[in-house]
Amino acid sequence: MLDRAARRNRARLTTLALVTTVAAVVSSLGAPLVPSIAEQYDVSVTAAQWALTSTLLAGAVATPVLGRLGSGRRRRPAVLAGIAVVLLGTLLAALPLGYLPLVLGRALQGVGLALVPLVLAIARDAYRGVEQTRVLALLSVTTVAGAGLGYPVTSLIAAYAGLHGAYVFGSVLVLVTLLRALRDVPADLDVAAQPVDLTGAALLTTGTLSVLLVVSQGETWGWTSSPVVVLALLGVAALVVWGWWSLRRPQPLVDLRLAARPGVVGPHLVALVLGVGMYGLLSLAVVVVRADGSAGFGLGLGVAVAGLVLVPYSVASVVGSQAARRVERRWGGRFLLPLGCSSFAASLALLAWQHEHLWLLLVAMAVGGLGSGFSFSSLAGLIVPHVPDSETGSALALNQLLRYLGFATGSAISVVLLQVYGGDGAALVAALLTLAGLCLAAAVAASVRDPRGVASP
Repeated sequence: MLDRAARRNRARLTTLALVTTVAAVVSSLGAPLVPSIAEQYDVSVTAAQWALTSTLLAGAVATPVLGRLGSGRRRRPAVLAGIAVVLLGTLLAALPLGYLPLVLGRALQGVGLALVPLVLAIARDAYRGVEQTRVLALLSVTTVAGAGLGYPVTSLIAAYAGLHGAYVFGSVLVLVTLLRALRDVPADLDVAAQPVDLTGAALLTTGTLSVLLVVSQGETWGWTSSPVVVLALLGVAALVVWGWWSLRRPQPLVDLRLAARPGVVGPHLVALVLGVGMYGLLSLAVVVVRADGSAGFGLGLGVAVAGLVLVPYSVASVVGSQAARRVERRWGGRFLLPLGCSSFAASLALLAWQHEHLWLLLVAMAVGGLGSGFSFSSLAGLIVPHVPDSETGSALALNQLLRYLGFATGSAISVVLLQVYGGDGAALVAALLTLAGLCLAAAVAASVRDPRGVASP
């Protein structure tokens, strides 16, 4: 009986890790392939960047929606349905139907990113004590490690089997995950499911999409043009109304009141800012690898090499997560977020200083990976002790929402900064240093408040 229970436990943990890893691999089907998408469909790099941004934006919006849909008795069906939507999106992207269907397929794949909080909630209910902390950290870091696996593999496949071959590979991987989930995802909790705030979801989608369109297209359309001004006003208004609506609802899409709890502010701030820094780093690193040097920078290497840039990042993320646990045991959790933010700032500054050789770029990515290990793997563990058990899912969903909004913003704004600053080598340096300054400011802000200083009631 014990052996059978142990095997069942291992199978469950493996499947949960596979779901979070697939979510990361799905995200890896974006950044390294952006230049290839621009070339194959004859669109600008800024437009092709939406093959990544649409995924991240969909993940940001789908995270709280799927979190509510997946509460209580609906958790298992929500996980299975989410994986099925990802499979549909990956198959759509795999078909040679044109640029817009590709972006639509990538947006559907973004639902896979929303599965992470559900997986963390399953792990929270299935494990206790020290084992719970260990499993939460493992599942958090697999999202980064999975991207490190996905970047080189999908890029290598794209180099030899074409752009759509990479998405065929993704389809196979998602199908395997769906079959494992059908077998191993545990049964639903015997508690009532929570209602879904569809109005809040519509307001959040409208606001974030409008703002990201302004950020990504403002340089092309003109910052004072009518479409940009209208979208900016619409986006700000929708987000303000969403905040007002959420605070008045008894069961909102995301409980913004939880964001003000002691011990939770720091992790939420870091999730947002480092989300911007992480995807700014990844996007600009790929641009450096693929650019041919005509703009004053670039290594002129292929898509397969571009996929390698995340390998040192992912390896260092795992190392950083292990180091974070030792630091927390010895000195407490107050150092984790400042260290993570500072490492990200250092990686961006290093890439700004030296980006003329591939090995220096890989070193910069490794430094960023250490920051990821110290921060992203620690966020769930830092939040959980400060919120009631009944609100853990909502608190993690808010943190994941902020993280994905940061990812989408970083994806969109990185290329825009490069254009705004002039598009040459000096512009690359300025864009990287801007993002580094943002991460450094987050390090200072995170050090002000001890993330474990005050317990929640």
